[in-house]
Amino acid sequence: MKTSNYFTLKEFQLNNNCPECYSNDSLQLTFKQRITETIFFKAITGDTSHEMHCKNCNTTIYPVRWNDDIERVVAYHERAIVPKKTSWKIKPFGYVFIGIDLLIIIAIVLIMLGVIRF
Repeated sequence: MKTSNYFTLKEFQLNNNCPECYSNDSLQLTFKQRITETIFFKAITGDTSHEMHCKNCNTTIYPVRWNDDIERVVAYHERAIVPKKTSWKIKPFGYVFIGIDLLIIIAIVLIMLGVIRF
């Protein structure tokens, strides 16, 4: 069971006009980074995404609706953000799984070498 969630890296308030309601300074640009989690480990990936939302008309502004000014501002902020370093952490169940696998491998090797006989 693998789940992927996003956490917020940074949020920016933009002074551009909303393409839907033409309101000024109601656009919010949010950058997110993905976290992948399983029962064995938890990892921060290098995948980042962005999403724009207008707080005045409560709509998500998709890149198709962006004008040139919005695209330039988004490109500037993309260069400005620094994502967290990619990392991974083994959970306790992962350590138990690795330990059991090592014991099984050691037992097989000892049986093959003839140290343990049945």
